[in-house]
Amino acid sequence: MPPRPYILAETNWKAVKDQTYDVAVLPWGATEAHNYHLPYATDTMQCDYVAAESARMAWENGTKVIVLPTIPFGVNTGQLDITLDINMNPSTQMAVLRDIVDVLARQKINKIVVMNGHGGNDFRQMIREIQAQYPTTFICTMNWYKAVNWNNYFVEPGDHAGAMETSAMMHIAPDLVLDLSEAGDGKDKKFKLSGFKEGWVWAQREWSKVTKDTGVGNPAESTAEKGKIYLDAITANIAKFYTELARCPIEDLYE
Repeated sequence: MPPRPYILAETNWKAVKDQTYDVAVLPWGATEAHNYHLPYATDTMQCDYVAAESARMAWENGTKVIVLPTIPFGVNTGQLDITLDINMNPSTQMAVLRDIVDVLARQKINKIVVMNGHGGNDFRQMIREIQAQYPTTFICTMNWYKAVNWNNYFVEPGDHAGAMETSAMMHIAPDLVLDLSEAGDGKDKKFKLSGFKEGWVWAQREWSKVTKDTGVGNPAESTAEKGKIYLDAITANIAKFYTELARCPIEDLYE
């Protein structure tokens, strides 16, 4: 397969040295257990796929997008007792993100999208601080899985390794998905306190106390076809955003 010019890991200096890029995308996943049936790299592989496919669409539309290698470690401080869930603290993430922004800013790539694929990651406060240090660079973040309303595609999408993620992985990497008969039901426990139930109080969940199979959401309805339809809608919407961002001057973002 020839190198894709919008994937940094595949392209080369010959192609890069004279190219001008409109938007840089930094996908950020995680390495963690996903019920019994999905691979530990689920969040990272989904980011790889969504970032690449949306960049392909945008590139073919004339938008020069460059996708950086996906960072495979996320915030897993609520899962420290689950074997081989690899935690990267938010302070470490911020240091990594700042270094990458610094490189891109020096090279005049001044529109950066952090594509998040893991519920434990939250880059908003990091961007508030880093943005102030790079006033001529625009930094934004997205949760790729929210680019369309998943309730339009799944009866019970699930929070972690449920129908949405399982269907997506059935499309992206079917050989790495065990038969659904191997999966747990993803049943999870909720906080007892009313403030949490009403949604105006938040605390980190202790994963091993919340779910016995590490999943949250029943994957039973999952199919590869559902995954493809959902991902097609997601990547098309994100590609449209890349093109809009590329064409909009940083100094003229508001209406």
